[in-house]
Amino acid sequence: MSDADITDAGDAAELRTPIVAVLGHVDHGKTSLLDRIRGSAVTAGEAGAITQHIGATAVPLETVSEIAGRLVDPDDFDLPGLLFIDTPGHHSFSTLRSRGGALADIAILVVDVNDGFQPQTHEALDILRRTQTPFVVAANKIDTVAGWNPNPETPVQATLEQQSDRAEARLNEKLYELIGQLSAEEFSADMYWRVQDFQANVGVVPVSAETGEGVPDLLAVLMGLSQRYLKAEMAVDVEGPGVGTVLEVKEERGFGTTIDIVLYDGTIRADDTIVVGGTSDPIVTDVRALLQPRPLAEIRTEKEFQQVGEVRAAAGVKIAAPDLDEAMAGAPVRVVRDRPLEEVLDEVRAELAELEVTTADEGVVVKADTLGSLEAVASTLAEAEVPIVRAEVGDVAPRDVAIASTADESRHRAILGFNVDVLEDARREAEQDEVTLFVDDVIYQLVEEYTEHVAAIERAQQEQVLDKISRPCRFRILEDHVFRQSNPAVVGVEVLAGTLKRNSRVVKWNGEPVRVGELKSLQDAGEDVDEVRAGEQVAASIDGPTVGRQVDEGDELWTELPEKHAKILEQELADDVPADELEALRMYLEKQRGRDPFWAK
Repeated sequence: MSDADITDAGDAAELRTPIVAVLGHVDHGKTSLLDRIRGSAVTAGEAGAITQHIGATAVPLETVSEIAGRLVDPDDFDLPGLLFIDTPGHHSFSTLRSRGGALADIAILVVDVNDGFQPQTHEALDILRRTQTPFVVAANKIDTVAGWNPNPETPVQATLEQQSDRAEARLNEKLYELIGQLSAEEFSADMYWRVQDFQANVGVVPVSAETGEGVPDLLAVLMGLSQRYLKAEMAVDVEGPGVGTVLEVKEERGFGTTIDIVLYDGTIRADDTIVVGGTSDPIVTDVRALLQPRPLAEIRTEKEFQQVGEVRAAAGVKIAAPDLDEAMAGAPVRVVRDRPLEEVLDEVRAELAELEVTTADEGVVVKADTLGSLEAVASTLAEAEVPIVRAEVGDVAPRDVAIASTADESRHRAILGFNVDVLEDARREAEQDEVTLFVDDVIYQLVEEYTEHVAAIERAQQEQVLDKISRPCRFRILEDHVFRQSNPAVVGVEVLAGTLKRNSRVVKWNGEPVRVGELKSLQDAGEDVDEVRAGEQVAASIDGPTVGRQVDEGDELWTELPEKHAKILEQELADDVPADELEALRMYLEKQRGRDPFWAK
C-alpha cells in the first residue's frame, strides 16, 4: 500500500489527534499490542517520543514515522499523530461517548489468528456497527504460526518474504478464515494492501504484538485512514472551551473524588468552571487542579501526578474539583468560560437525555458501570424484547431490590448488573424477597443468562398448567383381559395416542361423547402408576361401567376433555405436548367440531 492510496493532504488547519480505541476478545492481545506500540514509540524517539495522559497515550506523527519507516512520510500528513486509549476493551469503548456516538474516531479490532472470532469479538463488532465507527482488524499472533521465522519490528509484507512457502500458506489459510468470518458478519474485508476503498471494506493487518511484526503497517493504516476520512472531523477550536467525556470517577489521596476525562475539543484550564453529568442533576464546579502522570509513567500503576495549567484536545486528564461524588462515567464534561451557564447546562442535559434508556411500567432493573455500557445493555435487551422498568449507573443497592420485588410477573423480579458490584445488604434482601440477581462483565452473557432464566420459569409454568389440565388420550380395552366386570371394572388397556392419567373421566363415542365412568387407578406389573404413554399396556380400574353392557372388549375409549382445557392445549401448549398427544387432540377436536364447529375456539 502506498501512502497516496489512503492519504489526502489538504489545507492546514488546527487539527486534533485522532482517538484510537482497541477492542477484541479476552486474551487475544489487546494490551500486548498497546504495550508494543508504546514500547516501540519510546525506542524510536527516546524520552519525548510519547506523552502519557490519564487514560491515553499520545504518539506524535514523527514517532509514528520512525516506527513505520517508509510506510509513513510525515510530509504527507497534517494530523499530529495518534492518541491511543490505554484501557482496551469494548467496556471502555462504550464508556467513551461524545455528541452523537462513540468518542473514539477509529478502532482496532484485535483477533487471534489461531482462535478466530470469539464471543467478545462478535460483541465488539456489534458495538462498532451500532456506533458506525471505522475500524481495522489486527490479526494478531502471526509469530505463533508453525514454522514462522520472526523478523522483529518489520513491515508485514517484508517479513512474509522471509517465510517458507509452508508457513506463509498456513498464515494465509488462517487469515482467509478470519476474512470469511467478517463476511458472515456482513463486513467486506481483505488484506489491507489489497483494499481500494477503506470506507467500503475493512482492512486486515497481520501483526505480532510479541515481535512487533506488522506494527509499522498498523500505524500506517491508522494514520492514512484518519488523514483521508477523518480530517474534517479533527478540525477543532483548540482555544475554545473544552468538551470531553468522563472515563472514570475515583478517589485520589489528597484530592478527594476526581474524574478522569478524555478531552476531544477545545481547552480546559486550571481555573475553569465546568459542568459534569451527574446521577440526578448536572454538577457545576470549579477546577482545582489538572493532573497528568509524570513523564513515561505507566498510567495503570501511576500514583504520582504533576499539575498542569491547561490541557488541549485531544488528551486525557484527571480533574480535581469539589462536588464530584455523583459524577458518572460516560457523562459529558463542558467548560463554561465566557458562555452563559444555563446554555452549557442545557447542552449537558440534552446529551444526557440522548443516553436515557426508555423504560416501561413493568420490566427488569438494569444497573451498569457507565452510561455508555448502560445504553449498550439496554439496546441488547430491546433486541431480545426484554422490557426495563429502571436503568441506572452504579452498584446494585437495596432500593433496586425494592423496585424489582414489586414486579407482577416472576420473570421481571430480576436485576441485571453489568460490570458492577452487589452491595451486601442488597444481596441479602434479594434472597429474602426472591429477586434473582444476574451480574456479568460481558453483555451477551448477561442477557443470555437472563433469557435462560426466563425460559426455565416458562417451562415450569407450562408444566404446572399441564399438570392441572386434562390430557387427550385414545385407548382401547384389550381382548381377553377383563379381570373384573364392574364395581369397578378392571381391564387391560393399551394406550393408542396421548397420555392416560388416573382420575380421568372416560367417554365412549357414539355419534356424541357418552361418559362411561372414571379411571380410578393404573397398574403396571402390579405397581401403581400415575400415568402411561402411547404404546404402553397396563391394568386400568374404571369406576362406573360394566363390561358387556356400557363397554366391551376391543372398545376404543377416550379421556374426556373439558372445552376450556382443549382450547388451552390447542392454542397455548401445542409446542409442549408430544406429537401423538397432539394427534389425539386433533381427532378429539374433529369429533367435537363435527357436532359444533365452534367448540373450543
